[in-house]
Amino acid sequence: TIAARRIPIQIPRKVMGRGRIREGQKTFIPIRLITAGVMPIIFAQTIIIVPGTLASFTQSPVLQDVASFFTPGELPYNLTFGAMILLFSYFYTSIIFNSVDLAENLKKQGGFIPGVKPGASTADYIDGVLARITLPGGLFLAAIAILPIVVSNWVGVQAQFGGTSVLIVVGVLLDTIAQVEQHRTLRKYDGFMKTGRVKFRGRQQRYM
Repeated sequence: TIAARRIPIQIPRKVMGRGRIREGQKTFIPIRLITAGVMPIIFAQTIIIVPGTLASFTQSPVLQDVASFFTPGELPYNLTFGAMILLFSYFYTSIIFNSVDLAENLKKQGGFIPGVKPGASTADYIDGVLARITLPGGLFLAAIAILPIVVSNWVGVQAQFGGTSVLIVVGVLLDTIAQVEQHRTLRKYDGFMKTGRVKFRGRQQRYM
């Protein structure tokens, strides 16, 4: 879940107030392979169990047939479940990732993607990258969710936990590690700032 596509960003050299100069920078925007996390699996599970839940409260032949059609581990269930996970991957990613705001913030800071015009073109480029990497991410989520069910039915043993649980645990661990690394980086940066230098036009001045 921590795999990401890095979009290169360039921030040009800029003259600030009082003769200060901000040096040009090369950085990147990390777009995670699974931007939506495990939410697509949760949404898909919530919807796909509805027919079975309704069938347990009524004797309607139609609902009984629909519930039997979506038997976990069977081909119709697996295909429908996988398609729903893929659909919700795109849907939830479009909600939590706003490429327009990101492009506008880059434009305000003077940053740009090499070879791409700032503004709307940048937003379109990011949307294209996001759409391309969401497909393998959604397929991976579908495989993680469906494979334990298939193996459990094939072996004939009821699994105590599925791929979703494993993915949640791994995701929490990776996020915790990332936060620890970020905290360590900020501490190093704070130490650097205490003894750092700001470049002025024609001279350097120590601060703090």
